[in-house]
Amino acid sequence: MYIPDGYGTVFPYMIVNDANEFIDFLSKVFDAEEVGRTEFPGGRVANARIRIGTSTFMVGEADNENILPMPGSYYVYVEDVDQTLEKAIGNGAVKLFDAADMSYDDRQAGITDPAGNAWWISRRLVDASYDP
Repeated sequence: MYIPDGYGTVFPYMIVNDANEFIDFLSKVFDAEEVGRTEFPGGRVANARIRIGTSTFMVGEADNENILPMPGSYYVYVEDVDQTLEKAIGNGAVKLFDAADMSYDDRQAGITDPAGNAWWISRRLVDASYDP
């Protein structure tokens, strides 16, 4: 079985109403990079391959007949939780909760992006696994 470099066995495929707008949000907030794109005739995004840090995933555009938008929930590691939270709010996200140091040794904030996805914006505070 062949899995392209940078992809995992399982990875998210986010379906949104406006892929270009969503990719712009991801770029501004999480420094996402579009590494490839496939479009349907007429220009609707079939899948755009997006990379944030070491993770690659796909963004596709709903057709609102057979393929509907499907908000999800995502955990993303960033260098600066507070700064990323401010960038997200400045680009249309709604804050779910303020940045705080959690009992499991992450600093974390929560947002809902303009497409309706929940994001747990996190930074590990210790050089240790979550698991014993």
